[in-house]
Formats: sequence, C-alpha cells, structure tokens
Amino acid sequence: MCLLDGVRSWDATRVSCVSGSHRRTDHPLRHEGKLAAVHLLEYAAQATAVHGALAAGVGEAPVPVKYLVAARDFVLRVARIDDVQADLCIDAERLLVMGTRAIYAFRVTAEDRLLAEGRLSVAAPEALSP
Repeated sequence: MCLLDGVRSWDATRVSCVSGSHRRTDHPLRHEGKLAAVHLLEYAAQATAVHGALAAGVGEAPVPVKYLVAARDFVLRVARIDDVQADLCIDAERLLVMGTRAIYAFRVTAEDRLLAEGRLSVAAPEALSP
C-alpha cells in the first residue's frame, strides 16, 4: 500500500513528500467512509522509507527492510483527514542513525496548516533480535 504520490525534495538527512491519496474514496485505511488522522503516522513512516531508499542510493544495493518500532511525541491537530481538500506535505528529518536503526522527526501539513507532528524510530529486523 503506497500512500505517497511523490517526492518534492530530499537530501542526506531530509525528505519532503506529497500526497493526495487521503481524498480517495477507496483509500485502504478508510473506515465507514472516514479517514482518521492517526493514519498520518503511516504517511510519515512511508516518507522515512522513501528517504532511506534514496539516501542508500536506489539501484546501487538492495535497500534493507525496516520496521516502524516506536512513535514518540505524536501530536494530532485534527481528528480526521478525509475532509482536508489540499494535498498533504509530509516532511521528515533523520535525527540519528545507529547502525540499522534511525530516528526521524516529522511534520504533516496541508497548505501550511499543521495536521500532525512527532518522532518515529525505524529498525532493521536483525536490530530487534534479543
């Protein structure tokens, strides 16, 4: 399930993605016709995955699988997003890398209106083994 429509910009530590998928009536995360804002975490996670692939150099080597392992300071400014008419802008900044683990800060906006923000941690499966 790819929720992002494209990458607006990126560099070694940041990515800015865009999406209009929240307006789709057949959105896979809709429930009873509504799309809860909590799903903005999935948009942010997908932006970090795109950043990881771009930063690793797409086509140069296989991009390792990463799992979303934690969300911190996750603040929602809206209850739902199916009624947001503007495209979503998903910005993520990699704050820390430790081997196959990374921490990102993210913000999701629509026409400069803050919808959600927080931090998330991702890790490769082997980093999660006891």
